[in-house]
Amino acid sequence: MNDVYIIGGLRSYIGVYNGMYRHVPAEKLGAAVLQEVICAYGLVRIDEIIGGNSVGCGGNITRLAALEAGLDVSVPAVTVDMQCCSGLESIAIAAAKVASGQAECILAGGFDSASTQPRRSCHPNHPAYRGDENWYMTAQFSPQVWSEDCMLRCAEYTAEQFHITREMLDAWVLRSHALAGEAVREGVFQPCIAPVWGGARDEGIRPAMRPQLLRRLKTVLPDGTVITAANACLTNDGAAFVIVCSPAYARRYGLKPAVKIRGVASCGADPMLSPVGAVQAAEAVLTRCGLHGEDIDIFEINEAFALIGELFARQFPRCVAAYNPFGGALAYGHPYGATGAVLLLHAIEGLRTRDGALGCCSIAGAGGLGKAMIIERV
Repeated sequence: MNDVYIIGGLRSYIGVYNGMYRHVPAEKLGAAVLQEVICAYGLVRIDEIIGGNSVGCGGNITRLAALEAGLDVSVPAVTVDMQCCSGLESIAIAAAKVASGQAECILAGGFDSASTQPRRSCHPNHPAYRGDENWYMTAQFSPQVWSEDCMLRCAEYTAEQFHITREMLDAWVLRSHALAGEAVREGVFQPCIAPVWGGARDEGIRPAMRPQLLRRLKTVLPDGTVITAANACLTNDGAAFVIVCSPAYARRYGLKPAVKIRGVASCGADPMLSPVGAVQAAEAVLTRCGLHGEDIDIFEINEAFALIGELFARQFPRCVAAYNPFGGALAYGHPYGATGAVLLLHAIEGLRTRDGALGCCSIAGAGGLGKAMIIERV
């Protein structure tokens, strides 16, 4: 099997729902970042585009984004839906194709737009049909639950099962925003950001977040006890793609790789405890690579909920300083299908900034899923 390199990539700034990208459909946001990546790295031959997407218009929206970007019609494209894990799964699929010799260069990542996602409704033939009602939820994630607030209920249930309090969660919220604000001031991620569609900043970061504000927030569920609008990430718009290629391709076109992919792992978890998938997947990929948590210089774990930080700290108590050292999704946001690639780009820039060697990216997905990847700086 071939080694697999990631040359680099770009992400958009991350917008909040109804924010700066409120009139930009997902495929146009993805297309803009694809164009920027191709231009920035002078790519002359691409074998395929693989994009994650969770709440778009359906169909093969990555093909639509590729055509919007002006790629030649001969370049195939495919869309992956593993919900929040979609972007990282897209990169993993690209890596498997390159490792097996099926391709030499693939642009992989993802894109999503909560601001323009379509509303859904049931067909009259469906058992769940209740007249003309419609909703924004993408799909049913578990046989036991089908509701627009199912992910919030999973988070509440997880916090209850692991005895996680609201005060514990508030500490992770404050940490994430403070670290993200510091990273912005230091320009840590500027090398991997493309200011497409007029984007000028990550809209969700609140470096001046205070405990008093967090204490005043109501829970988002009427019967909830811990999950608030601050300790659950916002809904967002964004896009991110990376260049996945073989060593031969990199040599042929004079491209300098940023990292090598060391290992990939997936896991399944109880759908009602879906946030645990991020920690379980991280454990799985470490085991597969014969590594321990202390071997990793940076963990980029998707903070869909603050309780993921608490779960991580309990499982890897000696690695907390390496957990999202530049802030996480509680501050930056979580544009679903793009997030896996955002995590990877943050890990690459973080390793460069800290002169680290190994990074681990991990993410939990709706329905009780987890995906993780370990990268090594080259």
